[in-house]
Amino acid sequence: QVQLMESGGGLAQPGGSLRLSCAVSGLQIFSYVMTWARQAPGKELEWVSNIRNDGSDTWYSDSVKGRFTISRDNAKNTIYLQMNDLKPEDTALYYCLIDWWGDGAPTHDLGQGTQVTVSA
Repeated sequence: QVQLMESGGGLAQPGGSLRLSCAVSGLQIFSYVMTWARQAPGKELEWVSNIRNDGSDTWYSDSVKGRFTISRDNAKNTIYLQMNDLKPEDTALYYCLIDWWGDGAPTHDLGQGTQVTVSA
C-alpha cells in the first residue's frame, strides 16, 4: 500500500520561505515522475510542480515559477518543495502525488497533506 506523508508546512509571512517534504512508502519513487499539488479552501486541486524520475527535468505552474523549487532524493524515497517569496495566495493544503499533471482525478489516494498559511 502506497503512503505519502507530507510535512514542513506552517505559518509564514509574505516574502518568507518554507520547505516541504514528502516521504513515500510502499513504492520506490525512482521510476516515477513526482508531483506537488495544492488545494485552497473551496477550490479544486491545483497542479504546482513535477520532477522527472531522475531529477533531470522540472516543470512549474506559472503561479509559482521562479519562486518554488522541486527536488528529490531517490535514496531517501522523498521529494521536496522549497518555497520562497511566499504570497498570501500560496495559502493551501499541499499534497505530493505520483505522476499527476493536473488533468483528471489523481490515480491514488492522497496523503494528509501539509497546511501552508501565508499571512502577515
